[in-house]
Amino acid sequence: MSFNTFGKIFRFTTWGESHGPSIGCVIDGCPPNIAISENDIQKEMNKRRPGASKFTSQRKEADKVIILSGVFQGKSTGTPISLIIHNEDKRSRDYESIKEKFRPGHADYTYFKKYGIRDFRGGGRQSARETACRVAAGSIAKIVLKKILGKKFNIIGAVTQLGLMSCEKENWSDKEIRKNPFFCPDKKSVKLWEKYLIAVRKSGSSCGALIELRASGVPVGLGAPIYSKLDADIASALMSINAVKGVNIGSGMSSAFLSGEENSDEMRSKSGKVKFKSNNAGGILGGISSGQNIIASFAVKPTSSILSNRETVNKKGKNTNISVKGRHDPCVGIRAVPIGEAMLACVLLDHYLMNKAQCG
Repeated sequence: MSFNTFGKIFRFTTWGESHGPSIGCVIDGCPPNIAISENDIQKEMNKRRPGASKFTSQRKEADKVIILSGVFQGKSTGTPISLIIHNEDKRSRDYESIKEKFRPGHADYTYFKKYGIRDFRGGGRQSARETACRVAAGSIAKIVLKKILGKKFNIIGAVTQLGLMSCEKENWSDKEIRKNPFFCPDKKSVKLWEKYLIAVRKSGSSCGALIELRASGVPVGLGAPIYSKLDADIASALMSINAVKGVNIGSGMSSAFLSGEENSDEMRSKSGKVKFKSNNAGGILGGISSGQNIIASFAVKPTSSILSNRETVNKKGKNTNISVKGRHDPCVGIRAVPIGEAMLACVLLDHYLMNKAQCG
């Protein structure tokens, strides 16, 4: 399988399978002399790890990161940083009864038709377990960006819609996001979401989600006007996450319903600084960052592994039925928040380094 590497200058390559002994990644292009510790990486890993609440998969993984190379005396050396995460709570037997069947909504069928072989234990390489490696890489990107851009730089993501349940984004609170198991920015919505997701889980079904990412303190000038647009690379990064089916930058799809007057982000100069009166562009104009907050959102489909009996086919092409048991998220979109943050951080650092290489 090719295409396991993401990025141009700040690059990471992930490896491993859901039920293999370990997963991990190798990061190249990290600037030297950046203070990096396993504890710093672990803080981000803990946001994504399964079993953190009753609303996520009950697979018990500590997701403990071990640095194998690229860090000496607490600082990056400029050489490849290799990270490993051991899989500790595998239940491969959960998949024995369905190993000859293709799970609807999963990549089982397409993967098998392409390669002629597949790891049926949780999907193997196609499993969202791989995204733990992305969060590890993204944590290092965040550390570097904080060092370069200072305290004004920040990336935060939140679930703004859980299935049929939306929240009031006017009540957005960064502090509230970290206080509840849904990464919900609106305190008033948390109790309603809890009741809703409990009902979804008890029914044996699942639901989708909308996640919004906000990056502040991003300088003007990141990106390129044609083939490496900042928004195009962000969209590509977010679309590469398991179960993501759509991405918006700024007003995104809603822009089609706005007039030219409504959509244009008017500008004024105050004390020698340019100020925008709105941010429909999501902080990116012509593929280049404007200095405003980067705003991106993405849609995550309902978890495909559900208890309900579904029609499918087996490896021999025969019609059959399937019910997927085991430990699955009733809404995989919840744990996609730190993954989205990580991918956005990797894109921003990659573009910062490219911009510095060309423009100094």
